Amino acid sequence: MDCRVVVEAAVPVYDVSTEDEAIRIAISKTGAMLNPDLNYVEINMGERACPHCHESIDPAFIAADESLVALELEMKVFNVEREEHASRIARKEIGKQLENIPLEVLSVDVIDDEDDAEADGDADTANEDEAEPADESDTADESDLADERKAGDEHDADTASGDDDDDDVLPEFEDLID
Repeated sequence: MDCRVVVEAAVPVYDVSTEDEAIRIAISKTGAMLNPDLNYVEINMGERACPHCHESIDPAFIAADESLVALELEMKVFNVEREEHASRIARKEIGKQLENIPLEVLSVDVIDDEDDAEADGDADTANEDEAEPADESDTADESDLADERKAGDEHDADTASGDDDDDDVLPEFEDLID
């Protein structure tokens, strides 16, 4: 079973004055910590809601030029036994790279194997259609190279036997020395 796991991270950012600046710095900082080892993790702004009125609010909270930014980190986990297993793997992998940053699993969604298989089948069919002309040209190129090698071998054999008409054009090495 394959799963898509979304983890919320609370990223601290220092010396910021606006929420937009805090979000940009948090995304950059998180990307730097995850790359190159976990470059397949998608980083998005987190969604927060007011606990009283349930309105959407910015994912950054600023106080005294310091900010705490909520980011959502999404990754796919393959060949797991159950959803809990996928969430533990995601937390461990992301947590190794993001030291001292609290993480919470928001959601674990099972990826349909049938949908992926159909998409892969369609992609394979499209790739085969595109690959056929390339294969024919590769075969033609290989046969052209073989013909050129054969002609070159015959030319080398003619030169070695002395039957070549190009003797007048290029003098032998010994003639050049004399």
